[in-house]
Amino acid sequence: MSSQDSQDIETATTAIESAPDTKTRRYDRQLRLWAATGQSALESSRVLLISGSATSTSILKNLVLPGIGHFTILDDAKVSHSDAGNNFFLEGFNSIGKSRAEEAVRLLSELNDSVEGCADTRTLGSILESHPEWITSFTIIIAHNLDHTLLNKLSALLWKDAKYPPLVVVRSAGFLADFNIQFHEHTIIESHSEISPSLRIDKPFPALREHALSLEFDKMDSTEHGHIPYVVILVRALEDWKKSHGGSLPKSYEERQQFKKGVLALKVKGDEENFDEAEAQAYRCWTETKVPSEITTLFSDPALSTEALDSNQSPFFHLLAALKEYTEQCDTHTLPLTSTLPDMKSDTHNYIHLQRLYKMRAEEEKQTFKSYLRVPVDDAMVDSFVKNAHALVVLRGKPWGTFDEDKAALVESLSTMPKETCIHLALSALSLLQVGDTSVSPSAESIRAKIQSIVGQSIELPDEVDDAIGEIARAPFSELPNTAAFLGGMVAQEVIKMITKQYVPVRGYCVIDLIETWTGTIGA
Repeated sequence: MSSQDSQDIETATTAIESAPDTKTRRYDRQLRLWAATGQSALESSRVLLISGSATSTSILKNLVLPGIGHFTILDDAKVSHSDAGNNFFLEGFNSIGKSRAEEAVRLLSELNDSVEGCADTRTLGSILESHPEWITSFTIIIAHNLDHTLLNKLSALLWKDAKYPPLVVVRSAGFLADFNIQFHEHTIIESHSEISPSLRIDKPFPALREHALSLEFDKMDSTEHGHIPYVVILVRALEDWKKSHGGSLPKSYEERQQFKKGVLALKVKGDEENFDEAEAQAYRCWTETKVPSEITTLFSDPALSTEALDSNQSPFFHLLAALKEYTEQCDTHTLPLTSTLPDMKSDTHNYIHLQRLYKMRAEEEKQTFKSYLRVPVDDAMVDSFVKNAHALVVLRGKPWGTFDEDKAALVESLSTMPKETCIHLALSALSLLQVGDTSVSPSAESIRAKIQSIVGQSIELPDEVDDAIGEIARAPFSELPNTAAFLGGMVAQEVIKMITKQYVPVRGYCVIDLIETWTGTIGA
Protein backbone atom coordinates (compact mmCIF):
# COMPACT_ATOMS: atom_id res chain seq x y z
CA MET A 1 0.00 0.00 0.00
CA SER A 2 1.42 3.40 -0.96
CA SER A 3 2.00 6.23 1.49
CA GLN A 4 -0.65 8.22 -0.32
CA ASP A 5 -3.19 5.46 0.24
CA SER A 6 -2.23 5.28 3.90
CA GLN A 7 -2.71 9.02 4.37
CA ASP A 8 -6.10 8.99 2.62
CA ILE A 9 -7.30 6.13 4.80
CA GLU A 10 -6.15 7.88 7.94
CA THR A 11 -7.79 11.10 6.90
CA ALA A 12 -11.01 9.31 6.04
CA THR A 13 -11.27 7.17 9.16
CA THR A 14 -9.80 9.10 12.09
CA ALA A 15 -11.82 11.45 14.26
CA ILE A 16 -11.09 15.14 14.58
CA GLU A 17 -8.50 15.46 17.31
CA SER A 18 -9.41 18.97 18.47
CA ALA A 19 -12.43 19.28 20.74
CA PRO A 20 -15.57 20.76 19.13
CA ASP A 21 -16.33 24.38 19.99
CA THR A 22 -19.26 25.46 22.16
CA LYS A 23 -21.57 26.08 19.22
CA THR A 24 -20.88 22.67 17.70
CA ARG A 25 -21.56 20.96 21.03
CA ARG A 26 -24.78 22.94 21.53
CA TYR A 27 -26.17 22.33 18.04
CA ASP A 28 -24.58 18.94 17.33
CA ARG A 29 -27.76 17.02 16.51
CA GLN A 30 -29.30 19.62 14.23
CA LEU A 31 -26.00 20.19 12.40
CA ARG A 32 -26.35 16.58 11.28
CA LEU A 33 -29.64 17.58 9.63
CA TRP A 34 -28.86 20.88 7.91
CA ALA A 35 -25.08 21.27 8.34
CA ALA A 36 -23.18 24.51 8.80
CA THR A 37 -24.85 26.22 5.83
CA GLY A 38 -28.30 25.70 7.31
CA GLN A 39 -27.17 26.80 10.75
CA SER A 40 -25.64 29.95 9.30
CA ALA A 41 -28.94 30.77 7.56
CA LEU A 42 -30.81 30.28 10.84
CA GLU A 43 -28.42 32.47 12.79
CA SER A 44 -28.76 35.31 10.31
CA SER A 45 -32.58 35.14 10.19
CA ARG A 46 -35.00 37.66 11.70
CA VAL A 47 -38.44 36.29 12.58
CA LEU A 48 -41.53 38.41 13.22
CA LEU A 49 -44.31 36.69 15.14
CA ILE A 50 -47.66 38.46 15.31
CA SER A 51 -49.39 37.52 18.60
CA GLY A 52 -48.00 36.29 21.88
CA SER A 53 -50.50 33.44 22.20
CA ALA A 54 -49.71 29.98 23.53
CA THR A 55 -49.39 28.65 19.98
CA SER A 56 -47.15 31.54 18.96
CA THR A 57 -44.77 31.02 21.86
CA SER A 58 -44.68 27.26 21.21
CA ILE A 59 -43.63 27.99 17.63
CA LEU A 60 -40.97 30.41 18.82
CA LYS A 61 -39.66 27.95 21.38
CA ASN A 62 -38.85 25.56 18.55
CA LEU A 63 -37.07 28.33 16.65
CA VAL A 64 -35.16 29.85 19.57
CA LEU A 65 -33.71 26.52 20.68
CA PRO A 66 -32.07 25.76 17.28
CA GLY A 67 -30.66 29.28 17.22
CA ILE A 68 -32.42 31.82 14.97
CA GLY A 69 -30.68 35.17 15.02
CA HIS A 70 -33.51 37.45 16.15
CA PHE A 71 -37.22 37.35 16.89
CA THR A 72 -39.78 40.06 17.53
CA ILE A 73 -43.20 39.45 19.07
CA LEU A 74 -45.69 42.06 17.88
CA ASP A 75 -48.61 42.15 20.32
CA ASP A 76 -50.41 45.01 22.04
CA ALA A 77 -52.45 42.73 24.34
CA LYS A 78 -52.14 42.35 28.10
CA VAL A 79 -51.90 38.93 29.74
CA SER A 80 -55.38 37.62 30.57
CA HIS A 81 -56.40 34.88 32.99
CA SER A 82 -56.87 32.46 30.07
CA ASP A 83 -53.38 33.34 28.76
CA ALA A 84 -51.90 32.60 32.17
CA GLY A 85 -53.67 29.24 32.19
CA ASN A 86 -52.54 27.92 28.80
CA ASN A 87 -49.22 29.61 27.95
CA PHE A 88 -46.12 27.96 29.38
CA PHE A 89 -44.06 31.08 28.58
CA LEU A 90 -45.90 33.26 31.08
CA GLU A 91 -45.49 33.20 34.85
CA GLY A 92 -49.07 32.35 35.67
CA PHE A 93 -50.85 34.76 37.99
CA ASN A 94 -47.75 36.99 38.24
CA SER A 95 -47.97 37.84 34.53
CA ILE A 96 -51.64 38.86 34.48
CA GLY A 97 -52.10 42.46 33.43
CA LYS A 98 -48.57 42.80 32.05
CA SER A 99 -47.60 43.08 28.39
CA ARG A 100 -48.02 39.65 26.80
CA ALA A 101 -45.24 40.34 24.30
CA GLU A 102 -42.75 41.52 26.94
CA GLU A 103 -43.46 38.62 29.28
CA ALA A 104 -43.14 36.03 26.51
CA VAL A 105 -39.91 37.54 25.17
CA ARG A 106 -38.35 37.61 28.63
CA LEU A 107 -39.00 33.93 29.25
CA LEU A 108 -38.30 32.71 25.71
CA SER A 109 -34.93 34.50 25.76
CA GLU A 110 -33.85 32.31 28.68
CA LEU A 111 -33.87 29.28 26.35
CA ASN A 112 -30.90 30.45 24.26
CA ASP A 113 -28.68 33.37 25.21
CA SER A 114 -27.34 33.66 21.66
CA VAL A 115 -30.76 34.64 20.29
CA GLU A 116 -31.91 38.25 20.39
CA GLY A 117 -35.54 38.79 21.40
CA CYS A 118 -37.62 41.94 21.18
CA ALA A 119 -41.17 42.89 22.20
CA ASP A 120 -43.18 45.42 20.22
CA THR A 121 -46.49 46.60 21.70
CA ARG A 122 -47.67 48.61 18.70
CA THR A 123 -50.72 47.45 16.74
CA LEU A 124 -50.30 45.74 13.40
CA GLY A 125 -52.85 48.11 11.86
CA SER A 126 -50.84 51.20 12.76
CA ILE A 127 -47.62 49.68 11.38
CA LEU A 128 -49.30 48.69 8.12
CA GLU A 129 -50.48 52.27 7.74
CA SER A 130 -47.31 54.12 8.73
CA HIS A 131 -44.27 51.78 8.58
CA PRO A 132 -44.92 48.81 6.25
CA GLU A 133 -41.21 48.68 5.36
CA TRP A 134 -40.50 47.59 8.95
CA ILE A 135 -42.50 44.41 8.35
CA THR A 136 -40.75 43.61 5.08
CA SER A 137 -37.33 43.84 6.76
CA PHE A 138 -37.80 40.45 8.42
CA THR A 139 -36.79 37.06 7.00
CA ILE A 140 -40.20 35.48 7.61
CA ILE A 141 -43.48 36.52 9.26
CA ILE A 142 -45.72 34.22 11.31
CA ALA A 143 -49.29 35.21 12.22
CA HIS A 144 -51.57 33.23 14.54
CA ASN A 145 -55.37 33.73 14.62
CA LEU A 146 -55.02 37.19 13.12
CA ASP A 147 -58.13 39.25 12.38
CA HIS A 148 -59.30 38.49 8.83
CA THR A 149 -59.17 42.10 7.63
CA LEU A 150 -55.67 42.69 9.01
CA LEU A 151 -54.52 39.35 7.58
CA ASN A 152 -55.70 40.32 4.11
CA LYS A 153 -53.84 43.64 4.35
CA LEU A 154 -50.68 41.93 5.57
CA SER A 155 -50.91 39.29 2.87
CA ALA A 156 -51.43 41.91 0.15
CA LEU A 157 -48.42 43.90 1.37
CA LEU A 158 -46.09 40.89 1.34
CA TRP A 159 -47.34 39.78 -2.08
CA LYS A 160 -46.50 43.12 -3.72
CA ASP A 161 -42.86 42.23 -4.31
CA ALA A 162 -41.22 38.84 -4.85
CA LYS A 163 -38.37 39.99 -2.62
CA TYR A 164 -40.65 40.41 0.38
CA PRO A 165 -40.55 37.67 3.05
CA PRO A 166 -42.86 34.63 3.21
CA LEU A 167 -45.94 34.73 5.43
CA VAL A 168 -46.97 31.75 7.58
CA VAL A 169 -50.65 31.90 8.52
CA VAL A 170 -51.66 29.71 11.47
CA ARG A 171 -55.26 29.23 12.65
CA SER A 172 -56.49 27.09 15.50
CA ALA A 173 -59.59 26.48 17.62
CA GLY A 174 -59.87 23.70 20.15
CA PHE A 175 -58.44 20.49 18.72
CA LEU A 176 -58.50 21.71 15.10
CA ALA A 177 -55.99 23.82 13.18
CA ASP A 178 -54.48 24.58 9.80
CA PHE A 179 -51.56 26.57 8.46
CA ASN A 180 -50.38 27.83 5.09
CA ILE A 181 -47.18 29.42 3.76
CA GLN A 182 -47.50 32.32 1.32
CA PHE A 183 -44.43 32.79 -0.87
CA HIS A 184 -43.64 33.85 -4.43
CA GLU A 185 -40.80 31.50 -5.30
CA HIS A 186 -38.73 29.08 -3.28
CA THR A 187 -35.67 27.33 -4.71
CA ILE A 188 -34.10 24.34 -2.97
CA ILE A 189 -30.68 22.88 -3.68
CA GLU A 190 -30.42 20.60 -0.65
CA SER A 191 -33.82 18.92 -0.73
CA HIS A 192 -32.39 15.82 1.02
CA SER A 193 -34.16 13.56 -1.44
CA GLU A 194 -34.23 9.84 -0.73
CA ILE A 195 -33.26 9.26 -4.36
CA SER A 196 -29.54 8.54 -4.62
CA PRO A 197 -27.42 10.12 -7.36
CA SER A 198 -26.46 7.80 -10.21
CA LEU A 199 -23.28 5.72 -9.94
CA ARG A 200 -23.22 5.67 -13.74
CA ILE A 201 -22.56 1.93 -13.93
CA ASP A 202 -24.16 1.69 -17.38
CA LYS A 203 -22.01 4.59 -18.63
CA PRO A 204 -18.75 4.16 -16.69
CA PHE A 205 -16.17 6.92 -17.00
CA PRO A 206 -12.80 5.81 -18.45
CA ALA A 207 -10.90 5.50 -15.15
CA LEU A 208 -13.63 3.35 -13.58
CA ARG A 209 -13.88 1.13 -16.66
CA GLU A 210 -10.11 0.69 -16.84
CA HIS A 211 -9.91 -0.17 -13.15
CA ALA A 212 -12.69 -2.78 -13.43
CA LEU A 213 -11.09 -4.40 -16.48
CA SER A 214 -7.63 -4.42 -14.93
CA LEU A 215 -8.62 -6.69 -12.05
CA GLU A 216 -7.94 -10.38 -12.39
CA PHE A 217 -10.68 -11.95 -10.31
CA ASP A 218 -9.40 -15.50 -10.79
CA LYS A 219 -5.93 -14.70 -9.40
CA MET A 220 -7.14 -13.01 -6.20
CA ASP A 221 -7.05 -14.71 -2.83
CA SER A 222 -10.40 -15.34 -1.15
CA THR A 223 -10.12 -12.36 1.20
CA GLU A 224 -9.40 -9.87 -1.57
CA HIS A 225 -12.05 -11.44 -3.82
CA GLY A 226 -14.66 -11.06 -1.08
CA HIS A 227 -14.04 -7.30 -0.80
CA ILE A 228 -14.35 -6.11 -4.39
CA PRO A 229 -16.97 -3.30 -4.31
CA TYR A 230 -20.18 -4.22 -6.12
CA VAL A 231 -19.79 -1.18 -8.41
CA VAL A 232 -16.57 -2.65 -9.80
CA ILE A 233 -18.11 -6.12 -10.09
CA LEU A 234 -21.06 -4.79 -12.09
CA VAL A 235 -18.95 -2.63 -14.40
CA ARG A 236 -16.72 -5.61 -15.15
CA ALA A 237 -19.65 -8.02 -15.59
CA LEU A 238 -21.44 -5.58 -17.89
CA GLU A 239 -18.37 -5.07 -20.06
CA ASP A 240 -17.98 -8.85 -20.37
CA TRP A 241 -21.68 -9.16 -21.24
CA LYS A 242 -21.47 -6.52 -23.97
CA LYS A 243 -18.48 -8.26 -25.53
CA SER A 244 -20.46 -11.45 -25.96
CA HIS A 245 -23.75 -9.76 -26.94
CA GLY A 246 -22.71 -7.35 -29.66
CA GLY A 247 -22.37 -4.37 -27.34
CA SER A 248 -25.99 -4.47 -26.17
CA LEU A 249 -27.22 -4.42 -22.56
CA PRO A 250 -29.45 -7.10 -21.01
CA LYS A 251 -32.94 -6.26 -22.32
CA SER A 252 -35.43 -9.05 -21.80
CA TYR A 253 -36.39 -10.61 -18.49
CA GLU A 254 -34.57 -13.79 -19.44
CA GLU A 255 -31.38 -11.91 -20.32
CA ARG A 256 -31.47 -9.99 -17.06
CA GLN A 257 -31.92 -13.16 -15.04
CA GLN A 258 -29.04 -14.71 -17.00
CA PHE A 259 -26.87 -11.66 -16.21
CA LYS A 260 -27.64 -11.95 -12.49
CA LYS A 261 -26.76 -15.65 -12.52
CA GLY A 262 -23.50 -14.77 -14.24
CA VAL A 263 -22.67 -12.30 -11.45
CA LEU A 264 -23.33 -14.91 -8.75
CA ALA A 265 -21.28 -17.45 -10.72
CA LEU A 266 -18.21 -15.26 -10.13
CA LYS A 267 -18.23 -16.22 -6.45
CA VAL A 268 -15.39 -18.40 -5.21
CA LYS A 269 -17.01 -18.85 -1.79
CA GLY A 270 -20.69 -19.11 -0.97
CA ASP A 271 -20.67 -16.36 1.68
CA GLU A 272 -19.24 -13.53 -0.45
CA GLU A 273 -21.72 -10.76 0.37
CA ASN A 274 -20.23 -8.33 -2.13
CA PHE A 275 -21.41 -10.51 -5.01
CA ASP A 276 -24.84 -10.84 -3.39
CA GLU A 277 -24.91 -7.03 -3.28
CA ALA A 278 -23.91 -6.87 -6.93
CA GLU A 279 -26.72 -9.25 -7.87
CA ALA A 280 -29.23 -7.13 -5.92
CA GLN A 281 -27.98 -3.93 -7.59
CA ALA A 282 -27.82 -5.43 -11.09
CA TYR A 283 -30.80 -3.33 -12.21
CA ARG A 284 -28.42 -0.38 -12.38
CA CYS A 285 -26.78 -2.01 -15.41
CA TRP A 286 -29.86 -1.77 -17.62
CA THR A 287 -31.43 1.32 -16.04
CA GLU A 288 -30.22 4.11 -18.28
CA THR A 289 -28.44 6.96 -16.53
CA LYS A 290 -30.14 10.12 -17.77
CA VAL A 291 -31.32 13.46 -16.49
CA PRO A 292 -34.31 12.86 -14.14
CA SER A 293 -37.64 14.00 -15.56
CA GLU A 294 -38.12 16.47 -12.70
CA ILE A 295 -34.86 18.20 -13.62
CA THR A 296 -35.67 18.11 -17.33
CA THR A 297 -38.90 19.95 -16.52
CA LEU A 298 -36.91 22.65 -14.72
CA PHE A 299 -34.89 23.20 -17.90
CA SER A 300 -38.08 24.59 -19.48
CA ASP A 301 -38.64 27.10 -16.67
CA PRO A 302 -39.31 30.66 -17.94
CA ALA A 303 -36.70 31.92 -15.46
CA LEU A 304 -34.01 30.43 -17.73
CA SER A 305 -34.80 32.78 -20.62
CA THR A 306 -32.06 35.26 -21.49
CA GLU A 307 -34.19 38.23 -20.45
CA ALA A 308 -35.11 36.64 -17.11
CA LEU A 309 -31.50 35.69 -16.32
CA ASP A 310 -30.30 39.22 -17.09
CA SER A 311 -32.66 40.63 -14.45
CA ASN A 312 -32.44 37.79 -11.92
CA GLN A 313 -29.85 38.22 -9.19
CA SER A 314 -30.44 34.76 -7.72
CA PRO A 315 -27.50 32.44 -8.48
CA PHE A 316 -29.83 29.41 -8.51
CA PHE A 317 -31.21 29.99 -12.00
CA HIS A 318 -27.77 30.87 -13.40
CA LEU A 319 -26.57 27.52 -12.03
CA LEU A 320 -29.62 25.80 -13.51
CA ALA A 321 -28.96 27.40 -16.91
CA ALA A 322 -25.36 26.16 -16.77
CA LEU A 323 -26.59 22.68 -15.83
CA LYS A 324 -28.93 22.62 -18.80
CA GLU A 325 -26.10 23.57 -21.15
CA TYR A 326 -23.77 21.03 -19.54
CA THR A 327 -26.20 18.12 -20.01
CA GLU A 328 -26.74 19.10 -23.64
CA GLN A 329 -23.03 19.33 -24.42
CA CYS A 330 -21.48 16.45 -22.46
CA ASP A 331 -20.99 13.09 -24.20
CA THR A 332 -23.14 11.10 -21.78
CA HIS A 333 -25.94 13.72 -21.57
CA THR A 334 -26.08 13.16 -17.83
CA LEU A 335 -25.81 15.31 -14.73
CA PRO A 336 -22.32 15.97 -13.35
CA LEU A 337 -20.99 13.02 -11.40
CA THR A 338 -21.00 13.20 -7.62
CA SER A 339 -18.26 11.67 -5.48
CA THR A 340 -20.78 10.45 -2.90
CA LEU A 341 -20.81 6.65 -2.68
CA PRO A 342 -23.29 4.48 -0.79
CA ASP A 343 -22.18 1.98 1.82
CA MET A 344 -21.12 -1.32 0.35
CA LYS A 345 -19.37 -4.53 1.29
CA SER A 346 -15.67 -3.83 0.84
CA ASP A 347 -12.43 -3.28 2.73
CA THR A 348 -11.01 0.18 3.40
CA HIS A 349 -8.36 -0.01 0.67
CA ASN A 350 -10.80 -0.92 -2.14
CA TYR A 351 -13.48 1.50 -0.98
CA ILE A 352 -11.08 4.45 -0.68
CA HIS A 353 -9.59 3.68 -4.09
CA LEU A 354 -13.04 3.59 -5.67
CA GLN A 355 -13.99 6.79 -3.88
CA ARG A 356 -10.84 8.47 -5.19
CA LEU A 357 -11.74 7.49 -8.76
CA TYR A 358 -15.20 9.01 -8.38
CA LYS A 359 -13.82 12.09 -6.64
CA MET A 360 -11.29 12.79 -9.38
CA ARG A 361 -13.87 12.36 -12.12
CA ALA A 362 -16.42 14.45 -10.22
CA GLU A 363 -13.88 17.26 -9.90
CA GLU A 364 -13.16 17.15 -13.64
CA GLU A 365 -16.86 17.32 -14.48
CA LYS A 366 -17.44 20.10 -11.97
CA GLN A 367 -14.76 22.21 -13.63
CA THR A 368 -16.42 21.59 -16.99
CA PHE A 369 -19.77 22.60 -15.48
CA LYS A 370 -18.28 25.82 -14.10
CA SER A 371 -17.12 26.77 -17.60
CA TYR A 372 -20.79 27.16 -18.60
CA LEU A 373 -21.51 29.67 -15.81
CA ARG A 374 -22.03 33.20 -17.09
CA VAL A 375 -21.87 34.91 -13.69
CA PRO A 376 -19.57 34.41 -10.69
CA VAL A 377 -20.99 32.03 -8.09
CA ASP A 378 -19.48 31.11 -4.72
CA ASP A 379 -17.50 27.86 -4.93
CA ALA A 380 -19.28 26.36 -1.92
CA MET A 381 -22.63 26.93 -3.61
CA VAL A 382 -21.37 25.39 -6.85
CA ASP A 383 -20.17 22.33 -4.92
CA SER A 384 -23.53 21.95 -3.20
CA PHE A 385 -25.44 22.45 -6.46
CA VAL A 386 -23.45 19.82 -8.35
CA LYS A 387 -23.70 17.36 -5.46
CA ASN A 388 -27.49 17.75 -5.32
CA ALA A 389 -28.21 18.34 -9.02
CA HIS A 390 -30.37 15.19 -9.18
CA ALA A 391 -32.86 16.55 -6.61
CA LEU A 392 -33.26 20.28 -7.25
CA VAL A 393 -36.66 21.78 -6.47
CA VAL A 394 -38.37 25.01 -7.56
CA LEU A 395 -41.66 25.89 -5.85
CA ARG A 396 -44.01 28.72 -6.75
CA GLY A 397 -46.69 29.72 -4.30
CA LYS A 398 -49.99 31.58 -4.21
CA PRO A 399 -51.32 34.51 -2.20
CA TRP A 400 -53.10 33.71 1.03
CA GLY A 401 -56.83 33.15 0.47
CA THR A 402 -56.58 32.09 -3.18
CA PHE A 403 -57.92 28.61 -2.39
CA ASP A 404 -61.05 29.95 -0.66
CA GLU A 405 -61.81 32.14 -3.68
CA ASP A 406 -61.64 29.20 -6.09
CA LYS A 407 -65.06 27.55 -5.75
CA ALA A 408 -64.24 24.84 -8.30
CA ALA A 409 -61.11 23.83 -6.36
CA LEU A 410 -63.07 23.81 -3.08
CA VAL A 411 -65.80 21.59 -4.55
CA GLU A 412 -63.22 19.15 -5.91
CA SER A 413 -61.40 19.11 -2.58
CA LEU A 414 -64.68 18.44 -0.74
CA SER A 415 -65.21 15.35 -2.87
CA THR A 416 -61.67 13.98 -2.62
CA MET A 417 -60.63 15.05 0.89
CA PRO A 418 -63.85 15.91 2.75
CA LYS A 419 -62.50 15.82 6.31
CA GLU A 420 -59.55 18.10 5.63
CA THR A 421 -61.57 20.53 3.54
CA CYS A 422 -64.41 20.76 6.06
CA ILE A 423 -62.01 21.64 8.88
CA HIS A 424 -60.35 24.27 6.70
CA LEU A 425 -63.72 25.75 5.73
CA ALA A 426 -64.91 25.78 9.35
CA LEU A 427 -61.79 27.72 10.38
CA SER A 428 -62.31 30.12 7.45
CA ALA A 429 -65.93 30.62 8.47
CA LEU A 430 -64.90 31.38 12.06
CA SER A 431 -62.37 33.93 10.82
CA LEU A 432 -64.98 35.65 8.63
CA LEU A 433 -67.60 35.71 11.39
CA GLN A 434 -65.14 37.36 13.76
CA VAL A 435 -64.11 40.19 11.39
CA GLY A 436 -63.64 43.31 13.49
CA ASP A 437 -64.48 41.53 16.73
CA THR A 438 -62.60 38.35 17.64
CA SER A 439 -64.69 37.98 20.80
CA VAL A 440 -67.75 36.94 18.77
CA SER A 441 -68.87 33.41 19.66
CA PRO A 442 -70.62 32.07 16.54
CA SER A 443 -73.33 29.44 16.61
CA ALA A 444 -73.18 26.17 14.70
CA GLU A 445 -75.91 27.49 12.36
CA SER A 446 -73.98 30.65 11.53
CA ILE A 447 -70.79 28.66 10.85
CA ARG A 448 -72.68 26.32 8.50
CA ALA A 449 -74.27 29.26 6.70
CA LYS A 450 -70.90 30.94 6.24
CA ILE A 451 -69.33 27.72 4.90
CA GLN A 452 -72.21 27.41 2.47
CA SER A 453 -71.65 30.96 1.27
CA ILE A 454 -67.94 30.23 0.69
CA VAL A 455 -68.49 27.13 -1.46
CA GLY A 456 -71.77 28.22 -3.04
CA GLN A 457 -75.41 27.74 -2.07
CA SER A 458 -75.95 24.97 -4.62
CA ILE A 459 -73.19 22.75 -3.22
CA GLU A 460 -74.21 19.96 -0.86
CA LEU A 461 -71.87 19.76 2.10
CA PRO A 462 -70.59 16.30 3.13
CA ASP A 463 -71.51 14.73 6.48
CA GLU A 464 -67.99 15.39 7.78
CA VAL A 465 -68.78 19.08 8.06
CA ASP A 466 -70.90 18.47 11.17
CA ASP A 467 -67.90 17.28 13.20
CA ALA A 468 -65.80 20.29 12.17
CA ILE A 469 -68.60 22.75 12.90
CA GLY A 470 -69.28 21.11 16.26
CA GLU A 471 -65.67 21.52 17.45
CA ILE A 472 -65.39 25.12 16.21
CA ALA A 473 -68.70 26.11 17.82
CA ARG A 474 -67.69 24.35 21.05
CA ALA A 475 -64.31 26.04 21.39
CA PRO A 476 -63.97 29.10 19.10
CA PHE A 477 -61.48 30.77 21.45
CA SER A 478 -59.97 27.74 23.12
CA GLU A 479 -56.20 27.41 22.80
CA LEU A 480 -55.34 24.03 24.25
CA PRO A 481 -51.76 23.43 25.41
CA ASN A 482 -51.47 20.11 23.54
CA THR A 483 -52.73 21.68 20.28
CA ALA A 484 -50.38 24.62 20.78
CA ALA A 485 -47.43 22.29 21.40
CA PHE A 486 -48.19 20.13 18.35
CA LEU A 487 -48.64 23.16 16.11
CA GLY A 488 -45.49 24.68 17.57
CA GLY A 489 -43.41 21.75 16.39
CA MET A 490 -45.02 21.43 12.96
CA VAL A 491 -44.98 25.11 12.05
CA ALA A 492 -41.44 25.66 13.34
CA GLN A 493 -40.27 22.72 11.23
CA GLU A 494 -41.71 24.32 8.09
CA VAL A 495 -40.28 27.73 9.00
CA ILE A 496 -36.83 26.19 9.36
CA LYS A 497 -37.20 24.62 5.90
CA MET A 498 -38.04 28.03 4.45
CA ILE A 499 -35.17 29.83 6.21
CA THR A 500 -32.47 27.24 5.47
CA LYS A 501 -33.79 26.43 1.98
CA GLN A 502 -33.29 22.78 2.82
CA TYR A 503 -35.89 20.00 2.70
CA VAL A 504 -39.21 20.56 0.91
CA PRO A 505 -41.84 22.59 2.81
CA VAL A 506 -45.52 21.68 2.91
CA ARG A 507 -47.59 22.87 -0.05
CA GLY A 508 -51.08 24.32 0.29
CA TYR A 509 -52.86 24.09 3.64
CA CYS A 510 -51.75 21.62 6.27
CA VAL A 511 -54.83 20.62 8.27
CA ILE A 512 -54.55 19.15 11.78
CA ASP A 513 -57.22 17.18 13.65
CA LEU A 514 -56.13 16.21 17.15
CA ILE A 515 -59.49 14.61 17.97
CA GLU A 516 -58.79 11.73 15.59
CA THR A 517 -55.03 12.48 15.51
CA TRP A 518 -54.21 13.01 11.82
CA THR A 519 -52.88 15.62 9.45
CA GLY A 520 -53.50 16.20 5.75
CA THR A 521 -52.82 18.75 3.02
CA ILE A 522 -55.23 20.42 0.60
CA GLY A 523 -55.14 23.29 -1.88
CA ALA A 524 -51.58 22.68 -3.08
